[in-house]
Amino acid sequence: MIKQDECKLAANHRVGVVWFTGLSGSGKTTISQRVERLLLDRGYHCAVLDGDKLRAGLNSDLGYTEADRTENLRRTAEVTAMFLDVGFIVLVPMITPTEAMRAQIRRRFDAHSYTEVYVRCSLDTCEQRDPKGLYRKAREGILRDFTGIDARYEPPAQPELILDTEHWSIGQCAQQLVEFIDRKYSIH
Repeated sequence: MIKQDECKLAANHRVGVVWFTGLSGSGKTTISQRVERLLLDRGYHCAVLDGDKLRAGLNSDLGYTEADRTENLRRTAEVTAMFLDVGFIVLVPMITPTEAMRAQIRRRFDAHSYTEVYVRCSLDTCEQRDPKGLYRKAREGILRDFTGIDARYEPPAQPELILDTEHWSIGQCAQQLVEFIDRKYSIH
């Protein structure tokens, strides 16, 4: 079996989890996709595990109750761990609404490999963006248990990095995160 150390040497970087949290529409997925491209161009082995895609496939049997959200996150963390085993930096954009859920995810990984990124954006701005029309559906009562409307979102107390998409462009946020990843995970 190939070990993480062998993968790390081949890739010239440490394995890592960059777990994005923030409201729907804050820019988590957009930033993670931009960062993935920038990291690939720099020779990093990386992948985005998008929460929406996981919910459409692996986690399609789960709803949005607190128990289902917790299971969704647990499964995603296990898939993320498999990517770490083969030498990747994994970018995981998921709302991850509560401090307890984020603490559970953090405990799954060692401190050297884990980074929590808070994509900060006000509820008002996220509702104005509403790229998928989800806030409108939640306000109309069509969509229940929607984070920020009738399900709570707790901003993280101590993320390793805050990307403020109300005040910074996606490009500025992506560049800031790439620089952070270079400092934390590069072995050059």
